[in-house]
Amino acid sequence: MTSVRPLDSSTLLAIARETLAIEANALTDMSARLDEAFSNAVHAILSCTGRVVVMGMGKSGHVGRKVAATLASTGTPAFFVHPAEASHGDLGMITAADTVLAISNSGESDELTAILPLIKRMGVTLLAMTGRPTSNLGRYADIVLDTGVAKEACPHNLAPTASTTAQ
Repeated sequence: MTSVRPLDSSTLLAIARETLAIEANALTDMSARLDEAFSNAVHAILSCTGRVVVMGMGKSGHVGRKVAATLASTGTPAFFVHPAEASHGDLGMITAADTVLAISNSGESDELTAILPLIKRMGVTLLAMTGRPTSNLGRYADIVLDTGVAKEACPHNLAPTASTTAQ
């Protein structure tokens, strides 16, 4: 294991405050961008006669599992389906009465993109939470929620930090 020199308390606090500021700014920016799509998504979920099926890959999948669990625990029938498993038979769990919420920062993950035409052919309402509304996911979706962020809290702008908070 590589040895890392410990940081002093003031440096640690400065890093923590900057991380929180980046994430807070992402949420503030997203709040300013809320539009009719948000209301439409809420109405689609509330009027769904089936279940809300949540999908996402990687960190967006972790967010999706939490979203599905929260919906279920607050009275909205919901469950998570992994996109890779969906392409190997789990799409059979989805009915035309369901609403699918697909979460992807890029909107281009291979596993999700591969099943989008199949989901649309089923006649379900497709909601998208993506940082790229013009992505494949955004183009297939009936309703797109823009969760794009200007900057991740990761020093290299790589690890999904602010983007997963926005999701």
